Amino acid sequence: MEVEDKKPVFTHDSVVLDCRDAEGLADFYARLLGWHRCPGGDEWAAVANPEGTFHLYFQAEPDYVAPVWPASPGCQQMMVHLDFAVNDLEAAVAHAVSCGAKVADTQYLKNVVVCIDPAGHPFCLCKHGN
Repeated sequence: MEVEDKKPVFTHDSVVLDCRDAEGLADFYARLLGWHRCPGGDEWAAVANPEGTFHLYFQAEPDYVAPVWPASPGCQQMMVHLDFAVNDLEAAVAHAVSCGAKVADTQYLKNVVVCIDPAGHPFCLCKHGN
């Protein structure tokens, strides 16, 4: 009997970020994105997009060390960062700051603003096109 070689189907489901305060970081991203909180657990919390098709999970890690932006030798390196497309960059930055983000001191691109979430993770607000 010959076994058919089937390629598995992959879909983008979630991203998990380590932090010290999972509940607090989930609250931040719920405010920032307008997403809803999902049931969590003892060591983690989550938010989902309005359709419930994508989740951000936040895992409490007592030894978490925030990354340094931009990267610097000998310092905690960023392992991943999130990019969010926005229709109005100035308004998106103001909203992010009102939710508790900081604008990073170092910026590289005209249509992208790097912000830092309350746990120290960099994330980008990106205005594509005109």
